[in-house]
Amino acid sequence: MGAKILIVDDEASIQEALRQLFEYEEHRVAVAASAKEAFALLESFTPDAIFLDVKMPEMDGLEALTRIREHDPHVPVVMISGHGTIDTAVDATRRGAFDFLEKPLDSDRLRVVLRNALALRGLSADVARLRDEVQERYEIVGASFQIRQVLERVEKVAPTDARVLIVGENGTGKELVARAIHRLSRRAQSPFVEVNCAAIPAELIESELFGHIKGSFTGAVSDRAGKFEQAKGGTLFLDEVGDMSAATQAKVLRALEEGVVTRVGGSKPVHVDTRVIAATNKNLLEEIGAGRFREDLYYRLNVVPIHVPPLRERREDIPMLVQHFEHRLCQRDGLPPKRFSEEAIEWLRRSDWPGNVRELRNTIERLMILAPSPVIDVGTVRMLLADRGGTAALAADLLSAETFSDFKERAERAFILHKLRENDWNVSETARRVDMPRSNLYKKIERYGLAREE
Repeated sequence: MGAKILIVDDEASIQEALRQLFEYEEHRVAVAASAKEAFALLESFTPDAIFLDVKMPEMDGLEALTRIREHDPHVPVVMISGHGTIDTAVDATRRGAFDFLEKPLDSDRLRVVLRNALALRGLSADVARLRDEVQERYEIVGASFQIRQVLERVEKVAPTDARVLIVGENGTGKELVARAIHRLSRRAQSPFVEVNCAAIPAELIESELFGHIKGSFTGAVSDRAGKFEQAKGGTLFLDEVGDMSAATQAKVLRALEEGVVTRVGGSKPVHVDTRVIAATNKNLLEEIGAGRFREDLYYRLNVVPIHVPPLRERREDIPMLVQHFEHRLCQRDGLPPKRFSEEAIEWLRRSDWPGNVRELRNTIERLMILAPSPVIDVGTVRMLLADRGGTAALAADLLSAETFSDFKERAERAFILHKLRENDWNVSETARRVDMPRSNLYKKIERYGLAREE
């Protein structure tokens, strides 16, 4: 399907020539004889490109271009004129014109300009789509008091250049908080560079952070900028900062104090304007007491602390998170939509989630893929997640029972399911091993809705 093209020119011959050319290329074309007519059309006809005459009665093309830019900052506008001058072309470019063509118009040139304009339009749309996807991917979801406290602190600290120390258990979303701070900061258009200090070998961490000079060590085949330099003007996120070696801590401290780094094997200091956000799942005060972390570095990093609560402390956010992950998985992987029953969500809400939001997200993905029906009920959740977290998860499920009778039923169901799996769902062998008549075992399988997993 072709693009939508708007032609704005007070000469009927130009309108007709452009219309015929673009309609021959299978595009949809609308025409306007004045800027006023064009603005009226913009309300119902959203063009992918506009060809706009410079000289028109009432309002000229340059003024119309400014108004169009206010209405749609991204649509490519090609200016056309029979009296083109360098000054006019410069003014049009300054106001946001995509290109400037002089009359008489050349058909081949028009086709090339239109193709380039539509390519730009498509690229702008892709960039906007990707930006929306990234923002959704890194969205902080929740309405609990605990998460609102986190978001309030993020909003206060983001516009400043203050260093932030984010603390919390694994999987709570410390990286999301760091990205939110960067996205709301004055550095949002500059790089966000992440370093996982725990994942990089100790002998390579200094090269990774500060860069190196060619020949400074085996494998250094060329000069290389480190993460501090790569994040220049933006934000450097030091994840798991508590795992840095003492030598690296000393160099990071110098970089924070002086705003300079020196590449491994080099002697020339490099000035860097980089905001540092750090995160850790360790208690750094305890690490300081044990001599594993520098106290002076701690106070350099911990200008504004943010504690990200574990999921078990904000259980009221779990239904919202389930809906968020379900929506994302349907969009990303094209999975058919599925609905969680109230009982299933309540089971998920009562679980402890030692892996926090990351574990919950993986769990929802597993359920969306493996659940056999469009409605995911509590029986399906229990069946597919029976081995989640081992005995700790089982204990959490059993202890969430409201009555002793409910507790006994849950325990019996878990026991029978475990034994059936042990015996590869051989009912006769399972009945023999648990010392139960086979007919009774069949009744319990039916009662609890047990079924072999695919």
